[in-house]
Amino acid sequence: MTQAQWKQFICRACGLIYDEQAGDPDSGIAPGTKFEDIPDDWVCPLCGVVKADFEPYDHAVPVATVSSSSKVFTRGLGAVIVGAGHAGWAVAEALRALDPTLPITMVTSCNGDRYLKPELSIAMSRGYTRETIVRESGSDSAQRLSVRLLADTFVVGLTPSLHQVRTTRGTLRYTNLVLAMGAQPALLPVLPAQLCWRINELSAWSGLHQKLSTGTKRVVIVGAGMVGCELADDFARAGHQVVLLDLQPQPLAALMPIQASERLRAGLEQTGVRFVGAVQVASVTVGQDGSKFVTTQCGRAFEADEVVAATGLVTDARISKGAGLAFERGIAVDSKTLQTSAPDVYALGDCVSIEGAPCRFIEPISKQASAIAHAILDIEYSGYAHTQPVIRLKTKSMPVVMHGLPVSGGVWETKEDTSDVLKMQQSLLGQMVVTLEIGKLAGRKRAQG
Repeated sequence: MTQAQWKQFICRACGLIYDEQAGDPDSGIAPGTKFEDIPDDWVCPLCGVVKADFEPYDHAVPVATVSSSSKVFTRGLGAVIVGAGHAGWAVAEALRALDPTLPITMVTSCNGDRYLKPELSIAMSRGYTRETIVRESGSDSAQRLSVRLLADTFVVGLTPSLHQVRTTRGTLRYTNLVLAMGAQPALLPVLPAQLCWRINELSAWSGLHQKLSTGTKRVVIVGAGMVGCELADDFARAGHQVVLLDLQPQPLAALMPIQASERLRAGLEQTGVRFVGAVQVASVTVGQDGSKFVTTQCGRAFEADEVVAATGLVTDARISKGAGLAFERGIAVDSKTLQTSAPDVYALGDCVSIEGAPCRFIEPISKQASAIAHAILDIEYSGYAHTQPVIRLKTKSMPVVMHGLPVSGGVWETKEDTSDVLKMQQSLLGQMVVTLEIGKLAGRKRAQG
């Protein structure tokens, strides 16, 4: 087949593109596999939605653009979006799809380049570079969508009563404001920022990639949650010596029952990761030769070339609380409209909380963006319907798929236990609340007959 005959399909949830020519070898889909021939139970390797959530992707599809500035401002001040991550650009795309003339200004502390953040935890072993991770530059995306992009600009204050955002480039007025600021790595006091990497955005990943690109390195990762486990698996597969530390005796012990955690640990260790549990970091120091030493409260010490902190995420409350917005483990939003406690101010993505629970998954973002766009443009819409996204751990050594969240008092039951997969479910008062699969066949249907 010629290049022109191969087709591409884009995930509506996270933007990953399936290229028929390249296939998806990591998921068992060989290069040259037509999209129609992919099994129906295949899922997006980044966000976990199913095949039905992909649609044809055509580079040649025209996008509505604005021809003149006088036409741009016929609708008033327009929308201001704070944040140029996946959530911010998703709102810009949704708004522009519904209205080619609405003025849109995007404020971001970075350059606005577009990439899929979940790829950062699998990029080292795949040989990715910053250039291969970036899907579209911020300037190109802004031009394509007719967005005014204020890059390298920080928001310093917000006054909802005046419909104003104060930035390091001056004050912006808005008709509607969308907060897509994401969440920040939670850094414990014993982890000095200048000695510990936090891999939550591309520039940090690029800096660590440069350090690790000169040969085998010793890496200590503090925190064996989802991000810590994925990074440990990825770095070990890239040839580095990895030590993974955690307060819990097993990785992901706060999320999974002991049988699953032990299987995950075995998979990581088979890849080359050294897991050390039930330890608490007391300090991180640097020696005269530049080596770093991670010391635990029980007196154990681990020498490293690089230290990575993977101790969770928090939403920066400074701007939102200063503006008087309701805040509960994130910016509190209406579960249907995504509006905050202030009129004409919306929020989505990692920075929000819905009914008191943070929503830090990529899959719901496109639906949240669509709900916000319809609300801003006053177009009738059914609204956002929040459901618990599927949790997928992208550890190639031992993938995990979980539907639902464990509850206190729930009872775990093993449904299947083979060398290929462990299947468990948790029930409470006779009602199933969680299903869990871990192993090479996790998330895949079995052949019948």
